[in-house]
Amino acid sequence: MYSGFPSGLFVDDVSADSSAEFPDRASMMEVRLQAQEDEITLLKSSLADALRRIRLHDQLLPLLKQQLIAACCSEGCTSSRKLSSSSAVDGIRHAPTRYWTYTLRSIKMFIRGRPITMYIPSNIQNYEDLKMEPPSERLELDWVYGYRGRDCRANLYFLPTGEAVYFIACVIVLYHINNRTQRHYRKHTDCVRCLTLHPDKVRVASGQTAGVDKDGKPLQPCVHIWDSTSLVTLQQIAFLCVIDDSNEHMLSVWDCNKGTKHAEIKSTNEAVFAVEFNPSDSTNIITCGKSHVYFWTLSAGQFTKKQGIFGKYKKPKFIQCFVFSLTGDVLTGDSEGNILTWGKSAADIKTLGKGAKETFQIMRQTRAHEGSVFTLCTLQGGALLSGGGKDRKIIRWSADLAPERECEIPEKFGAVRTIADVDGEELLVGTTRNAVLRGTFSDGFVAIVQGHVDEMWGLATHPSQNIFLTCGHDRQVCLWNTEEHKLDWCISLEYGLCADFCPNGSVVSVGLSTGRWMVLDLLTREVVSESTDGNEQLSVMRYSPDGSFLAVGSHDNFIYIYNVTESGRRYTRFGKCNGHSSFITHLDWSKDGKYIMSNSGDYEILYWDIAAGCKLLRNRFESKDREWASYTCVLGFHVMGVWLEGSDGTDINALCRSHSERVVAVADDFCKVHLFQYPCPKPKAPSHKYEGHGSHVTNVCFTHSDSHLLSMGGKDMCILQWKVIGGGGMVDSRERLASGSSTSTSSPEPRRDGQWTAATAMSSVQPLWCCCCQFHTEHVEESSSGGTPILILHLHTSIIM
Repeated sequence: MYSGFPSGLFVDDVSADSSAEFPDRASMMEVRLQAQEDEITLLKSSLADALRRIRLHDQLLPLLKQQLIAACCSEGCTSSRKLSSSSAVDGIRHAPTRYWTYTLRSIKMFIRGRPITMYIPSNIQNYEDLKMEPPSERLELDWVYGYRGRDCRANLYFLPTGEAVYFIACVIVLYHINNRTQRHYRKHTDCVRCLTLHPDKVRVASGQTAGVDKDGKPLQPCVHIWDSTSLVTLQQIAFLCVIDDSNEHMLSVWDCNKGTKHAEIKSTNEAVFAVEFNPSDSTNIITCGKSHVYFWTLSAGQFTKKQGIFGKYKKPKFIQCFVFSLTGDVLTGDSEGNILTWGKSAADIKTLGKGAKETFQIMRQTRAHEGSVFTLCTLQGGALLSGGGKDRKIIRWSADLAPERECEIPEKFGAVRTIADVDGEELLVGTTRNAVLRGTFSDGFVAIVQGHVDEMWGLATHPSQNIFLTCGHDRQVCLWNTEEHKLDWCISLEYGLCADFCPNGSVVSVGLSTGRWMVLDLLTREVVSESTDGNEQLSVMRYSPDGSFLAVGSHDNFIYIYNVTESGRRYTRFGKCNGHSSFITHLDWSKDGKYIMSNSGDYEILYWDIAAGCKLLRNRFESKDREWASYTCVLGFHVMGVWLEGSDGTDINALCRSHSERVVAVADDFCKVHLFQYPCPKPKAPSHKYEGHGSHVTNVCFTHSDSHLLSMGGKDMCILQWKVIGGGGMVDSRERLASGSSTSTSSPEPRRDGQWTAATAMSSVQPLWCCCCQFHTEHVEESSSGGTPILILHLHTSIIM
């Protein structure tokens, strides 16, 4: 079979095994020899640079002396104040240590004390004269894929504008369910964990978690009050009720106008799941959680608490939700599948003693679901909706709790997390598998929002169509459409960690966590080829520009090369790149398809001659002018400027150069997406910076036309689609070589007085309504009582006095 390389270089599966038996000692000797040659080259360059500087110093020293003497004489200086030549030299010698050094031929960057040498291309005449500027291109958030329902509740509402409002990562999405358009509120700086809608259906309160900054210092949680029509942050709030995540779950009410704490009390040592003001009496607050329901009264700055009495009824492990009926009763849903109706009753003097006051007891128990009742939703007229966990059912109840209708959502979407009423008939349902469903009891439900349910790493864009593929720890491989903003299809495999489309666009390869990799047909979704390389996870898949080869980077330190035939449907082992001393992280092919550049976990940059039989190029200086078909390696001369001083080597997870070779996008470990000029080979290169993710950004990739950039969060399970805007005429990157950060938001700039933190309160305004919030540990599944600390909000129309 002809491989495109000289005869004798092609090896099939059998010969590949034999080549793998080549003694490791020879490989190690080659690596050592290469390191010695590189060091010699670097020493020669350093020596030449030192000699140049000495000559320059000798030329300037007499002139410096004359200037110093003249300056001192004009100022009447004494000889004791004159600056000697030796002290001037000492000033140069003791300049602050930098994280990079420069010679005439190379740049040396240090990561965690390890030197990384990168050679300067020949077309750069004077490296020091290179100017780094932010790119003229910018990013604008275009679409948000996903919804956070796995570990949050009560976070889906329907607005009179026809929009569903929900959140994921740091973004609150306003999705018009008929027009299929999105708007975004983006004032939060950390993961949003709670959301609530004012009864006027316009104002919204949202709260973010208490996180940490880049240096690990704790940050305060904050609540934003904003207008859903204009997306302007407001400051109209009177009191804020907080339950923190301490062992005693302190309940406090804050007067935000005065910046003072109105009242505080120890709540409970158990987890708290929900808190809400009584709509008919704002001096009453109700909380529920693990094995409890508490009825609080706030009067004259003091809390009094009455515990709900279960009496003859079995105390459930969790009270997970509650609502208020039109008659003023409290209805709770619990982990036993029951809806409990609570009401006031006279105290039992025989049991509680003389002088006992009224109590809150269960008036009625209604069997509702198999497993937990995850959510309750009241409708106009007094009807009630309940959503189940284990049985995935939605049941409509009459005002007197008689079952009227029921349906079951498909198993693939998980349990019912929250329900929002659209028009009394149509419903929106948020699920525990991060989907938002739309439908009715009669017609069933279909997904209008879907997303991954665990950490994501694999991302690839199609070479000619507006589609992209993602994969992650949830064992799902998903194909998305960037124009229609929807999920085209999804199949289940193992943990997927990397992917790449064949240049002909008909198949895509997906690398898994076990060393296996599969090739999928895009139309039929069938596995057309399957192989295994080692038993460790695969980190990168990359086709050569013409599609004749596939490189597979593994955590076993090897890069496996396959010959590709039959339009990407047949793969035979060509060889193996052996020389890295740590796991492979990134790799790119040269434009002629003959060479590979690769990075590894110990910050190595190696080059390989694939045409010569996967040979390691010991003299890396010879690769300085090579042109690369793609640039995803995070270490290299052309992208050195994306690294911040003091980086530990893991701060940048991925980068991607645009097809126009004008810009490079960077995914960092601090929830940010950066856009740099390409190339950016100088330290501290300026960039545009964009927020939106609430977790480390694991990957970025441009679409085939560079019209959009896709970024993918890890733990936030969020995919952000950015529109690339601006940019002038096409400027070749080689011409650019030879020759203030910004933040993009979808909503107006936030006002500093439009957020509340536990340390500071908003400036004084006319109070309109109240909200309450708390941190607690979410009960996610039937068997779980732990999870993620989240913030819960509730708005009230009256004022606490």
